[in-house]
This record gives sequence, structure tokens and C-alpha cells, in this order.
Amino acid sequence: MFIALLAVAAFLVWPRGGDERERPRASGRAPQEDRRREPLRRPRCRDDVPEYASTSGRIVLVERVDQDGDGDLHVVIADRRGVTGPGVTAVDVSKDLRPRRDPRVGDEASAMGPVQSGSFGQSQVHALAFRVRRR
Repeated sequence: MFIALLAVAAFLVWPRGGDERERPRASGRAPQEDRRREPLRRPRCRDDVPEYASTSGRIVLVERVDQDGDGDLHVVIADRRGVTGPGVTAVDVSKDLRPRRDPRVGDEASAMGPVQSGSFGQSQVHALAFRVRRR
């Protein structure tokens, strides 16, 4: 059931259409806007981390409060490599890596860490590195 929910969320948020770019604004901010449109790079995996994975893409699901109450954040990222399921990767972000402002659906995120089993038995990335960029 969890995988089905992730697949539906990814389908609803996955970008559709061509690679059309918006026209630069008259304010002269085109170079800065172009830099912001570059996707977040996947963090490099460290040699000392066994069974690691890295991910980068759009956030399709955010769980701000989890059931065990330990203060971590869970996000699901639409990612072609898909650790958790086809096209999606669940990421467990510990409270010490959690950003000051929680990310929202549609924001970009990247993460790296070992692949572990989640509370539903799903494979997920336990983040050792986590970055978010607002849309």
C-alpha cells in the first residue's frame, strides 16, 4: 500500500511537457534564474558508507511528524533511479539535518546515505547529507 501511495504521488507531481524555457524577465535577472533552474546535484557517496544511495529530484510527499515522535522528517523524492519504488525514493532526515523550514511538495531536494528498511519494510535512504531548494 505504501508503494502504491508513492507511485500515485510521483505520477501526480512528475513534470510533463516539453523542455520549453520561460522567457527572461525584463528585470535583467535571467542569468540568476537560469542557475536556479539547474537541478540540484546528487551528493557524492562516501567510501566509508556501505550500501549507500544518492538521490535528487522534486519532493512529492512530506511527512513532518512521524509516528515514533523522534523529530525526524520524511520526504519522498521523484527520482528516476527509485530506491523505494519505481521512480521514487523515500528519505529519512534526522532532526540534526532537518532544515529550519520544512520543505514543501514541489521543492527540489538531494540526499545521500545508507539504504535501510523503514517502518513499513520499504527501502529508504537514511540521510547523511540533505539539501533543499525552494521552488
